[in-house]
Amino acid sequence: MFRGRRGECEVLGGLLDGVRGGRSAVLVLRGEAGVGKTALLDHAVASAADLRVMRAAGVEPEMGLAFAGLHQLCGPVLGRLARLHGPQRAALETAFGLQAGPAPDRFLVGLAVLSLLSEVAGERPLLCVVDDAQWLDQASAQALAFAARRLATESVLLLFAGREPGADLHGLPELVIQGLAAADARGLLGSAAWGPMDDRVRDQIVAETRGNPQALVDLPRGLSAGALAGGFRLPEMLPLPGPIEEDFLRRVDGLPGPTRLLLLVAAAEPTGDPVLLRRAAGRLGIPVQAAAAPAAEAGLLEFGARVRFRHPLVRAAAYQSASPQDRQMVHRALAKATDRQADPDRSAWHRAQAAPGNDEDVAAELEQLAGRAQSRGGLAAAAAFLERAVALTPDPAQRAERALAAAQAMIWAGALDGVPTLLDVAKAGPPDELRHARVDLWHARLAFVSCRGRAAPPLLKAARRLERIDIDLAREAYLDTMNAAMFAGRLSALGASGSGASGSGASGSGASGGGMAEVSRAARAAPRPSHPMRAPDLLLDGQAARATEGYAAGLPILRRALSAFGHDIATEDELRWLWPACTAAIQLWDDGQWDVLSRRHVRLARDAGALSELPLALSARACLELFAGELTAAAALTEEVRQATPGHFASYSALGLAAWSGRNDEVAVLTEATIAEVTLRGEGMGITVTEWANAVLGNGLGRYHEALAAADQGSRYPDEPGLASWSLVELVEAAARTGQPQRATEALRRLASSTSVAGTNWALGIEARSRALLSSGEVAEQLYREAIQRLGRTGVRAELARAHLLYGEWLRRQHRRMDARKQLRLSYEMLTAMGIEGFAERARRELLATGETVRKRTVEAVGELTEQEAEIARLAADGQTNPEIAAKLFLSPRTVEWHLRKVFTKLGIRSRKELGEARPARF
Repeated sequence: MFRGRRGECEVLGGLLDGVRGGRSAVLVLRGEAGVGKTALLDHAVASAADLRVMRAAGVEPEMGLAFAGLHQLCGPVLGRLARLHGPQRAALETAFGLQAGPAPDRFLVGLAVLSLLSEVAGERPLLCVVDDAQWLDQASAQALAFAARRLATESVLLLFAGREPGADLHGLPELVIQGLAAADARGLLGSAAWGPMDDRVRDQIVAETRGNPQALVDLPRGLSAGALAGGFRLPEMLPLPGPIEEDFLRRVDGLPGPTRLLLLVAAAEPTGDPVLLRRAAGRLGIPVQAAAAPAAEAGLLEFGARVRFRHPLVRAAAYQSASPQDRQMVHRALAKATDRQADPDRSAWHRAQAAPGNDEDVAAELEQLAGRAQSRGGLAAAAAFLERAVALTPDPAQRAERALAAAQAMIWAGALDGVPTLLDVAKAGPPDELRHARVDLWHARLAFVSCRGRAAPPLLKAARRLERIDIDLAREAYLDTMNAAMFAGRLSALGASGSGASGSGASGSGASGGGMAEVSRAARAAPRPSHPMRAPDLLLDGQAARATEGYAAGLPILRRALSAFGHDIATEDELRWLWPACTAAIQLWDDGQWDVLSRRHVRLARDAGALSELPLALSARACLELFAGELTAAAALTEEVRQATPGHFASYSALGLAAWSGRNDEVAVLTEATIAEVTLRGEGMGITVTEWANAVLGNGLGRYHEALAAADQGSRYPDEPGLASWSLVELVEAAARTGQPQRATEALRRLASSTSVAGTNWALGIEARSRALLSSGEVAEQLYREAIQRLGRTGVRAELARAHLLYGEWLRRQHRRMDARKQLRLSYEMLTAMGIEGFAERARRELLATGETVRKRTVEAVGELTEQEAEIARLAADGQTNPEIAAKLFLSPRTVEWHLRKVFTKLGIRSRKELGEARPARF
């Protein structure tokens, strides 16, 4: 048992026992360097002699190499890939470079990892240990986190350890490893010291190391016995890892020259491959066995089946203490020792680190390999190669171009910190008006990614400058500016979005600053493109026409734009313009196109690792899932938004999810937080989201006066896509329910200015439902039926359920109780299954008023199936096999089997045939 670690060991022991009993679990050990995370992992491994163990460790120099950590973990079991489902196997083989192909779908990779772990655990319970998780490459972290969140009954225990594990691991069960208590720390320090220790020295070490076990063990070894006994005083409050690293530096410096050089080779090539290290050491004339012995005796390096540093800081110390010349010499040897055909990326990377100065050949190779790196590891990998190429490029003009390319890749990848420096390098190149204008444009695009609501003015300035240099690029910049203006909304520099429907036409004043009206006028005045009209050109013209001439003028152009996506458009361009395409689909009331485009946007952003674009894609998709009544899917996407951009993106979908779910307190908290955040960021759209969400919540809970006030505010800003119209829908219902027909009629008039022109089933169904609220007699009934018929042809099932609810309420007030019960029961079942609790409770109250007996939650009444169990039951009843269900829901087949056993027990049935007979009433 470790000193002071009884509780942590008991936790790990309990998890191991659970895995032996058929359960799965995941745990992240988090703590500072040296606190004992690795020791606890070693303890878990030592306690798992009866389990299969797979182990890996994140390596800082490999963070730019996609799937490096995952390959390290799965390497010993790659022979089992043949047992995986075809698409999963292909995704993992492509990720590992075992076959050629486009960048694999990240979801398929994650699902393949889950299936592979399940396959391995099928023979014997499995323990997977991942150390130094903070240095995992992002692709590996995403895949492992994906698998970790879906473990259930596979008998897999997945342990991560890291200082501050990346955002992909946030939300997983976590155990924070603290420093030792004072008594335990003093005992450990005393056991590590070889001679007498002054009490003051002991207390100072304990205080300044904060009980860090690695520091307590290692620091005394770097101090003389006299210093320990004579009252030596460490620098006051020197934070970790400084003292530990300094101690490692002293110990590395004290080693023989060949040993130091061998440590440097191991530090520069962090894979731990002893064969590669021996080859490189041989090129340097290092006798490996003799040179490794002093490092092993000093407790710094283990040289066996894998070369391992005792602590990550030893690697840092070995590398940082070396001279630049020695580092270059070692990287040169590693480059020659690495198989250039099998691993060109790593070979080129070592060549780049070996270059003493400018080297165009290496820079050109890095630039060429950036595309290959992107296909395997996304934009972040490409950015790393391009950034290093910039440093090696001798020609100023070429260096400037590569710096601009690297900046673009980093912006797309969401790695923003180094972008300003690269843009400065690009601007510092030889005079070139086009390049300087492009630099200004990417500065503005950086501002959009960082603070979307305040980017319209610099984007508009860049677009105007580009008009006389490159009209095609200028038009792209105008479309960028429109996106920013939509986000800014009421908070734009113009402050000009007046009241009116989303289809009511132009708005704003003539002031300068990047509001939608000004941008649209400038875009309409710009020259035509030099090429045939493409999807983004049509988007630009359509939005400009809508904003300046009215909804009807923009509609046909925007429809042509949406139809052009997926045809003769580069993937990079599609990725860039799919968000404004989704907003156009919303404005056109085209749920079919919204579905297709948002699904593709998410997939492209994930595949490319475009972290600056992914939050937009996920949010657009989550919002569609809300309207579709798929709140579980919306919640998963919302959580992904939070993990992708912690603290940097207002989660609009979280507000919508809470509102549709009827969670009053959560909506209140999110409203306050969102308004504060988006006001600072200049995103007026965010304020409108809070107003629309509160209107939905109010109507759902039957608090119609509150809904009326919120919807009235949310409907006043037509330049914020979709939100004004959605608020008008809520405004009509709230005004009708509060006895204010004039306000309801005016809101309907504004709503119809877009719905009647759009002419889609979604638009006309919503318009018919809204008109029915203001009608009576046979006209009202015909309108309700039309609404149900039209909405039934769409994917917006939540709106269909609300139509049944409103029709049922109307029928009850017409004293047609039997007819009302039919509509209300259907609405209640739909809303309850969707998790739309506020409106479901409204339907329940109406049912009770008809004299029907109804329990509060039929989902719980029928066997208490969870949402996931109900979904699995539906798919199984449709005849899908366990592997097919697993692939669709991103689970393992064994987990599906486990859930089905629970479903059978809860429903009191014994076979899949009985599942088919049980639906739809039972699930």
